[in-house]
Amino acid sequence: KFFMLLLYVIMYVISSRTTYCHLRRFIHVANNERLRVGYNMAAATFMTNNRVDEVAKIVKLNYYSTSDADLISLFKSWNYPSFRVKQIRQWVYDKGILDFNEMKDIPIDLRNKLSTIFTVGNLKIAQEQISKDGTRKRAYELHDGQLIESVLMPYEDGRRTACISSQAGCGMGCVFCATGQMGFSRQLSSSEIFEQAQQFSAELRQQDLRLSNVVLMGMGEPLANYDNVLEAIRRIQSELGIGARHITVSTVGLVPRIINLADEKIQIGLAISLHQTTDEKRSALMPVNKRYPIAELMDACRYYVSQTNRRVTFEWALIQGQTDTVETAHELGHLLRGLLCHVNVIPLNPTAGYAGKPTSKAQMQHFIDVLATYGVTCTARIRRGIDIDAGCGQLKADLIRQQRQKQKALNSDGTVSACANAESNALPPKEVQKVSMLTIDLSSISEPAAR
Repeated sequence: KFFMLLLYVIMYVISSRTTYCHLRRFIHVANNERLRVGYNMAAATFMTNNRVDEVAKIVKLNYYSTSDADLISLFKSWNYPSFRVKQIRQWVYDKGILDFNEMKDIPIDLRNKLSTIFTVGNLKIAQEQISKDGTRKRAYELHDGQLIESVLMPYEDGRRTACISSQAGCGMGCVFCATGQMGFSRQLSSSEIFEQAQQFSAELRQQDLRLSNVVLMGMGEPLANYDNVLEAIRRIQSELGIGARHITVSTVGLVPRIINLADEKIQIGLAISLHQTTDEKRSALMPVNKRYPIAELMDACRYYVSQTNRRVTFEWALIQGQTDTVETAHELGHLLRGLLCHVNVIPLNPTAGYAGKPTSKAQMQHFIDVLATYGVTCTARIRRGIDIDAGCGQLKADLIRQQRQKQKALNSDGTVSACANAESNALPPKEVQKVSMLTIDLSSISEPAAR
């Protein structure tokens, strides 16, 4: 496919304006990010200096989706030395400068060309909330109008952790999760995943600070987007300088993917959203358990530990009267006893679509004490951003509600009331609110080879 596109580009460079129009239509419907980048790099390479603007008319390239090798090739075609690529990387990743015009040791004419052809990232902030504890929650609008969320959490010990999304929406259907209540829209590309962490990293770099940790606990099921997530993780390590042990992937328990991850033998953290101790109760909260029951999940966790020598973290939402009882604590202690693991408990973050309530502090401590009698270490996760929509999916849900209220404010003749019109600039466009209720087909996740 790439060579066919390359042929089209050559045809355009030679003579055909019709071919150019055809390619322009094609690039807007192409869904494969690598294909888009490959086409545009070819187009940029063949363009002469006086035709740079023509490339930008097709679609701007995302710097984060462009490899160093492609940039070197492009610069050579423009008669610039390859060391300029390294200079730009230093500006973007080491200094957090995302505007080519501010890269002072780059020639002005090269800066102008880069600004014409490239954007440094494609995420647009649709809304941001800042908590009194310093937590920053963002809803980003993607190129197709979808919304995703990211959070930056500062801690008193100096850690600065980014919580990022791996999918637009989620198809796992966990009943207590705001994102699960929305349904699945699409997978994020590796660049879209990486850029969430890079945005926070760049802002911190400009303050002489650095991002210390990344957790993939935002919207979506990371292991259902396995290849893109792993590629993004590798870039977070190489580009942002964050070690594997400071990166954590959370999963509802996709057993084949946990085994795949174990076989990668990378030292990232693995967190399992468990939340119940019996198949009947867990399936009621998390439909994925019907496909991968607890016994299979625990076997996969033991295999992960055996391959990586790293402990597994189990996430446990304490729901009043359901998951916070003494009986449940004893059941969990029996289930995890002898496994190299740790339990993180957190009171339920209430959502509009689920009637459950968070547990009390006293009951939470009692739960922790019971687990200790089984030799299972447990800590209460520090709740961040309580005064804002910091829970997964909550900010996006709030934006959707705002849009619906705006639509209700439409008068019968189709005009917008003064109140709604005043808010219109702060709201995402209508297409942003299209939420697919599709779910991920778990049967498409192949079983790992026999071990």
